[in-house]
Amino acid sequence: MNITLAQLQRGQKAIIQDFNIDEIPLKLLEMGCLPGNEVTLLQVAPFGDPLYITVNDSHVAIRLETAKEISIEIIK
Repeated sequence: MNITLAQLQRGQKAIIQDFNIDEIPLKLLEMGCLPGNEVTLLQVAPFGDPLYITVNDSHVAIRLETAKEISIEIIK
């Protein structure tokens, strides 16, 4: 079962495993949303979109539709 970034709970950390390159904006890739990097979900906006994450010490807002395209492994 693949877990996506959209399923991460507030405060949880995860490692990016894979993503659909056609669905990820180039800006996110440039900011470090790449396989092997750690992400943390900081906050979810009202109505669930966007998600606020930290990756490579940068705070990033990411759309829910985009987050569903990023496979992760939760760090326990």
